[in-house]
Amino acid sequence: MNKKIRMGQQSISFDSPVYIMSSASVVGPKEGEGPLKDTFDKIYDDATFGKDSWEEGESEMLKETVMLAISKAGLETDDIRYLFAGDLLGQLIATTFGVMDLNIPLFGLYGACSTMGEALALGAMTVNAGYADRVVAAVSSHFGGAEKQFRFPLEYGNQRPMSSTWTVTGSGAFVLSNEKSDVKITGITTGKVVDYGVKDSLNMGACMAPAAADLIYEHLKDFEREPDYYDKIITGDLGVVGREILCKLLIDQGINIASVHMDCGMEIYNDIEQDTHSGGSGCGCSAVTLAGKLMNELKTGELKRILFVPTGALLSTVSYNEGQSVPGIAHGVVIESCV
Repeated sequence: MNKKIRMGQQSISFDSPVYIMSSASVVGPKEGEGPLKDTFDKIYDDATFGKDSWEEGESEMLKETVMLAISKAGLETDDIRYLFAGDLLGQLIATTFGVMDLNIPLFGLYGACSTMGEALALGAMTVNAGYADRVVAAVSSHFGGAEKQFRFPLEYGNQRPMSSTWTVTGSGAFVLSNEKSDVKITGITTGKVVDYGVKDSLNMGACMAPAAADLIYEHLKDFEREPDYYDKIITGDLGVVGREILCKLLIDQGINIASVHMDCGMEIYNDIEQDTHSGGSGCGCSAVTLAGKLMNELKTGELKRILFVPTGALLSTVSYNEGQSVPGIAHGVVIESCV
């Protein structure tokens, strides 16, 4: 039986790693014009993905990404024991409507933009414990759907502050297994809800940075590691504003990650040319960056070991309209190259 070691208060180390058999990424037109365009599996010119609405398009995008990841692993849907997936829409409608025809048992997840970390962590725990030989972890987000739900209809044409981030239209999926491959998951750290009282929903970086700082601090403490143990410590979508806050919060704890830190939200767009202000956000931001750029670098050995820390802002239209603050959460996954 695989061994699991509880590390500190929030972490698990896998003595027998869980392997990433394949990854897939599908994105929309704006993402296909950005710096990472050559790392995605498929780029659509149509943000509705051939459907009648953004929400239906997101479901189609997620379904295609899951099927692509399964195909790249040389598998069929019947080979997958469980699907761990989520999105940003109310009641996870992008996920549930997207995968209902696949006939795979589903755990629907919501961790806001941190959901990719949650899905990978729960999927890895399930495989490591022997409850499944193969699972899929997947997420999606869509700019149009997210803006309509959380902010303003696009037709309103409101100005966005410079602290705002641009929700990525994208989906990432990963097949996890106990079968050896070029990339493995060796540990996880589960995050806590952290609330610094920030109420500005257009400054997601400030909302999420405290949770990222807490997660990274607890992870390093639980595993008794220094930041330079990792080639990269990679946050999901803090953007320019959030990154600055994150680094300052950790400096206050005596931890300096500046030399190894990377933020997916700062990688996926050219902020000036594409007018995305502070960077990218959304479930799909960290997912497609990991599925493409980072997996490529892990497979070649350019990256040996990373700490992947997607971050999420836990708000809803109800909580925001009732004047509540925007708490954050982050989840950590240790991913290593086998090359």
